[in-house]
Amino acid sequence: MTDTMFKAKSSTFITSEGLSIFYKDWGSGQPVVFSHGWPLNSDTWDEQLFLFASNGYRAIAHDRRGHGRSSQPWDGNDMDHYADDLAELIEMLDLKDVILIGHSTGGGEVTRYIGRHGTSRVSKAILVDAISPLMLKTPNNPAGTPIEVFDGFRKAMREDRSQFYMDTAIPFYGANREGSNVSKGILEQWWRLSMQAGFVGAYECIKVFSETDLTEDLKKFDIPTLIIHGDDDQIVPIGAAALLSVKLVKGAILKIYEGAPHGLPATHKARFHADLLEFCRS
Repeated sequence: MTDTMFKAKSSTFITSEGLSIFYKDWGSGQPVVFSHGWPLNSDTWDEQLFLFASNGYRAIAHDRRGHGRSSQPWDGNDMDHYADDLAELIEMLDLKDVILIGHSTGGGEVTRYIGRHGTSRVSKAILVDAISPLMLKTPNNPAGTPIEVFDGFRKAMREDRSQFYMDTAIPFYGANREGSNVSKGILEQWWRLSMQAGFVGAYECIKVFSETDLTEDLKKFDIPTLIIHGDDDQIVPIGAAALLSVKLVKGAILKIYEGAPHGLPATHKARFHADLLEFCRS
């Protein structure tokens, strides 16, 4: 075991708005910053943080406002604030030559960060099952998901948040598909991390991940970008996501994981890790 593996710490910083944001900072080397999906927190990236810190990178992940161990504000639960919090973390740590990796809502956060703050500190980006460019079905986005689906999410949260999370974990990892071997532990871990999110932040994030249009943000990407998406994603269907994003990001590489669900970092871990390292080293 190398010395790098022992260079692990966690801390918090205070944003310009006075919010406390929890983050992990493991290893040393070129910084790789991870943004997590809804309604999870940075713990969902632990295996990838360990992977990168063990391979000569500085691996960093934070709990988004309203989630995990970060502050749970009543206001400011929107994509602009998510991206600005990420920017403040990067600037506070004075990170340069950053590789940004975002999954699901975290992919939207990375996208909005680049749209709002540019790429002066960023060298590469990886979007994994990302919500961009727009999840919601509209006249201009016919492949999107109807608003009634997201209204159902909100109704289920109000009625029984805990059961809603248990139910959502199943399609998240494709455990409802024939032949699935997703472990009970993975499903229960998703529920546990979800229950750590504040109610307000998680509830309002449904609107954020479903209705935020990231089309113009994607057009501002001017760095090497890898897009990874499962073609059996039941949470963020590929047709209104990766298949459109790759057309908006100049020179983007698209890798489609056949039969993979939304939670492919867990279900297709070996391939996912190999693809991440290959792209980051290229």
